[in-house]
Amino acid sequence: MEAPQEQKNRWWSLADRIGALASFLCAIHCAALPFVLALLPLLGLGFLADHGFERGFVMFASALALVTLVSAYRHHRQPLPLLLALPGLALLITGVTFAENYSIALHSVMVTCGGLLVAAAHFINLRKHRAVHAH
Repeated sequence: MEAPQEQKNRWWSLADRIGALASFLCAIHCAALPFVLALLPLLGLGFLADHGFERGFVMFASALALVTLVSAYRHHRQPLPLLLALPGLALLITGVTFAENYSIALHSVMVTCGGLLVAAAHFINLRKHRAVHAH
């Protein structure tokens, strides 16, 4: 049976992996959306173009990022993941709340860059977490 600390570490690692995947998928979604907008309804994926779905996805990814990255910072005391995630989250949230009213290009660039920054923060956080536990 695993020790409670090992179970906790495994859970945080899984949460980081889910966060990285969600952020990366968000970035791909936002980068590709202008090009595939007309095809989504034909594929039965019209909901992916809905602003409500996008906002909900960004809020989920943001909450997951904050919880996992702040918790990990308390453990390994390495600020780089948070320094990447905070501007990424700001870009994501600004992109889905304000920029979508201006232009699809601005919206897409902001949320794509934000998603990539948050995904990078999760990946770096995973490496920092492994480095602490390897020693």
